[in-house]
Amino acid sequence: MLKIALRSLRRRWVTQVGTFVAVSLGVALMTVMGLGLAASASLPTGVEVAGVNSMLGTAGGVSSFVSVFVVASTFSYAVAQRRRELGLLRLAGSTPGQLRRLVMAEAAAVGLAGAALGLVLGRAGAPLMARWTVSKGLAPASYVIGDQTWPLHAAFWTGLLVALSGAYAASRRAGRVGPLEALREAATDERPMTPGRWAAGAGLLLFAVAFVGWRLGSDPGSLLKRKTYTWQPMLLISACGLLAPVLVRPVIRLLMWLPVRLTSYAGRLVRANASAGIRRTAAVASPVLVMVALTGSLMGSALTLGEAKTVETRTRTGADWVLTGGRLPQHPDIPGAAALSVADTELTVLEEGYVKVPTEASAVDPAALAEVSRLPVVAGSVADLDDGGIVVTEEWWQHTVGDSVPLWLADGTATHLRIVAVMRTGTGNNGAYVTPRNAPGAQVSRIEVKASAGPAAAAASVREAAARWDSAVRTKADWVTATHPRTNRFTVLGFVLVLGIALVYTAIALANTLLMATSDRAGELRLLRLAGATRSQVLAVTTAESLLTAVVGALLGTAVTALNLAGMRAALAVLGVDSPIVVPWLPMAAVAAVCTTLATLCTLLPAAHTLRRPTTAPTP
Repeated sequence: MLKIALRSLRRRWVTQVGTFVAVSLGVALMTVMGLGLAASASLPTGVEVAGVNSMLGTAGGVSSFVSVFVVASTFSYAVAQRRRELGLLRLAGSTPGQLRRLVMAEAAAVGLAGAALGLVLGRAGAPLMARWTVSKGLAPASYVIGDQTWPLHAAFWTGLLVALSGAYAASRRAGRVGPLEALREAATDERPMTPGRWAAGAGLLLFAVAFVGWRLGSDPGSLLKRKTYTWQPMLLISACGLLAPVLVRPVIRLLMWLPVRLTSYAGRLVRANASAGIRRTAAVASPVLVMVALTGSLMGSALTLGEAKTVETRTRTGADWVLTGGRLPQHPDIPGAAALSVADTELTVLEEGYVKVPTEASAVDPAALAEVSRLPVVAGSVADLDDGGIVVTEEWWQHTVGDSVPLWLADGTATHLRIVAVMRTGTGNNGAYVTPRNAPGAQVSRIEVKASAGPAAAAASVREAAARWDSAVRTKADWVTATHPRTNRFTVLGFVLVLGIALVYTAIALANTLLMATSDRAGELRLLRLAGATRSQVLAVTTAESLLTAVVGALLGTAVTALNLAGMRAALAVLGVDSPIVVPWLPMAAVAAVCTTLATLCTLLPAAHTLRRPTTAPTP
């Protein structure tokens, strides 16, 4: 079987180019990220190091996921194309186990070669990544790639494992090919879904839904965390990828309903080709689904969470103006207005009797807090805040009004404070409130001002006070727009890196699958010419089919995005934040346009090359 596998690779090398490139790129990226994480481990702990680790870890996880997805899709379609070839091997006496070993041997050969090239590329690219990271201010100047070898071993064996994992399902399918498959001439996919594929797809879908339901009932705030909304879409993407042969058929009928009625033959032919070759259609649509769903889910989750924080800040701030900068006093006096000075501090809370947890807090005047703010209080009253009290959120381990909370102040002083009010957790940005006495050394960061007399008189007083304190004054709307949400540069660059990786993999998968499909359809295209179709008509039909498939993938990716964002919206509703969903339509449309253009080119060019050969009638 090893000799047959090597000969098969030499003869069908075009079908393995995409897999080889995917494995090579995946190993290169894992090498770069592993070396980067190893280098950051030698740096002092800090925000920059944590941001680099988070960015590289997220990109590494997504690259591994998309690598498996692309490799598995490529091998699955390659096995489907070789159905008659595998049937001939069964007729020649090959056992199912031998066919499985044949496919796995091909995967091992491609994986070894791809992983070796990936190591070379990754080792050369790691220093470039480190220099870029330092130049962008994401890491200190001492951040350099060392001579650690464990990332090289981890990347190489992980890449080989990715190739073998992606080919495993295809090898199982190859082992089930019967000898009579060699006699089949029909191009229709009669059983595109196997029991294992049904079980895996339905299982992942149920798990994704159950996970969201469980979190909504137990800890809805966890659905708003970046680690959760980064990996959670992968469940639905994987489920839709496995169930794609079932999902694409009704979408094809819906999209082609009008073209079928407006055209004489082209619409029917495109619909028939896409429906008959459902496995081919699903293989082409799946990479588009991955790219659109990742773009919509990751960017949409970040934008939705940012909008929720903005809405939450706007709702809980009852001020008309906000003063920042300059020499802001602890006890401001502004005629015709109520003024609340806010000083940022930090508390260390003892949770569960032994865990010290640092948390942000604000030092405020209790009377001004009750008059100016609109905190989302669910128990107690902020008017009861005094030097012995604290206002906390529901996410605190102790959050019952009247409980005494052990904690340490910013200067290390140990104390106990009584809970006087409890706020909704919200997006996790509410913090805690204490009096200035419990915030030693804290400086006033802003003053929120609410008009208590006529707005015109209060505005004049606010401007006069701002000039006296050398402070900038903004309306509440301007202040919220300027300060919320605060975009995290690690998150932004991490998403750019992740989506760039996904787009590259999508291009690889699309180009490889379409080149495989078009080369295998050479006989079908010539038959269309023999039936009377012109060269332009054949190219138009094949191009329309590829466009249809790309649109189907984009629609399924949009549906996955909608489900993911709906889960986040439900979490916000449970947390009491009335904020809309933000869908990144423009990036999703741009990604869909890139995929559509790529699908068109990868179909039109090989089809045009195929049709350049003279068309002759088959010999009887």
